[in-house]
Amino acid sequence: MSIALYRVDDRLIHGQVVVGWGQPLDAGFIVLVDDEVRASEWEQELYRMGVPPNIEVVFASIEEARRRLADWNADPRPGILLAGDIDTIAAVAGEENGIIRRVNIGGVHHRAGRSEKLRYVYLTDAEAAKLRQLAARGIEITAQDVPTARAVPLEEFV
Repeated sequence: MSIALYRVDDRLIHGQVVVGWGQPLDAGFIVLVDDEVRASEWEQELYRMGVPPNIEVVFASIEEARRRLADWNADPRPGILLAGDIDTIAAVAGEENGIIRRVNIGGVHHRAGRSEKLRYVYLTDAEAAKLRQLAARGIEITAQDVPTARAVPLEEFV
């Protein structure tokens, strides 16, 4: 089945990802792409605690994710690739990567310099521009916090 969901969520692994998305997708694995978490065993253990034992959790750096993307897409189990920010998902997609076709913006929360686009999406001008660049390359960008909500096209929130 391959990676069924490419998601940006600054909370990384939490109930909305595991239960809200993982269960309906019947996810067999979650790839968490974050250079800092990849280097921290104790953070990895914290995130593993929130995932049932039947779902494999893989922690990858951006570079590892770029190298292994084709392998994860060849996995017969449905999977979720999770990035904590737009820069990370853009780096995984790279300039030439045609593997990622769709990105879900699930939770990018308030911080200094960001403005509200949706109740669960706050972006800087640079983040909005990066999403537009990804879309210009043919990647479908939508915002959707839970699977039962309407997927909001990029044009409606940026």
